Amino acid sequence: MLNRVLTGAHYGLRDWLAQRVTAVVMALFTLFVAGYLLWQPRVDYDVWTGLFAHDVMRSFALLFLLSLFYHAWIGVRDIVMDYVKPASVRLLIHVAVILALLLYAIWSVQILWGL
Repeated sequence: MLNRVLTGAHYGLRDWLAQRVTAVVMALFTLFVAGYLLWQPRVDYDVWTGLFAHDVMRSFALLFLLSLFYHAWIGVRDIVMDYVKPASVRLLIHVAVILALLLYAIWSVQILWGL
């Protein structure tokens, strides 16, 4: 019998699936907004604010943004893990990206709900 020793963080399948799910969420939101804007005879400030006046649309937009941030995190983390060899530099980049994405998420909530 072969004893298989697994090492590493085992991100593979979970991150692969997360990238696909977040991509689907972003694609659905993009198609919905594009379809909505194409359906309008004119697009101005009133149409745009009318679209985001409903909590459902704000929630969908926040889901899109959170999906975008998580999708970006997985991509940046994988690239940094592959190409940045010094652990201290890798840690610094990871912390900077995490902080930036958290600030973007907070800022997104402030924009969408006007807090």
